[in-house]
Amino acid sequence: MADNNPMDRNNANLYTNINNNEMSIQSDKTNSKKEAMIKALEKTLGIVTTACSKASVSRSQHYHWMNNDPEYKRSVTELENIALDFAESHLHDLIKNGSPAATIFFLKTKGKRRGYIETTSIEVTEKKPLTWMDEVISSKEIREIK
Repeated sequence: MADNNPMDRNNANLYTNINNNEMSIQSDKTNSKKEAMIKALEKTLGIVTTACSKASVSRSQHYHWMNNDPEYKRSVTELENIALDFAESHLHDLIKNGSPAATIFFLKTKGKRRGYIETTSIEVTEKKPLTWMDEVISSKEIREIK
């Protein structure tokens, strides 16, 4: 039999409203923490440990958000691209300033289509059978016999 006591219904509604308010407050706190973390990641160019320290967020919490909040993950991924763009622009500045190491690195990574690749060439001058393989096989056979 259903309880029709108005006081019980009012208490249930009050309890629901309190729970909803608490969840809303928790959600606001979480969103504030996420925003702080994203700002910290931006300032540190994506260095997670440093950003976590600045935002007072644990690494495990950050990775939990990455795995469970697509919007947060998208924001962090965009920041990773910004950090990569920053590094690439710095590389271009080094090349413009005549850095041989930067130029070589760029050509080895971006210039492969044009033939800027390193290959290793091994020249065999004396052709001998691989006798050491016979020794390996013989030692295995001896162990199996024992």
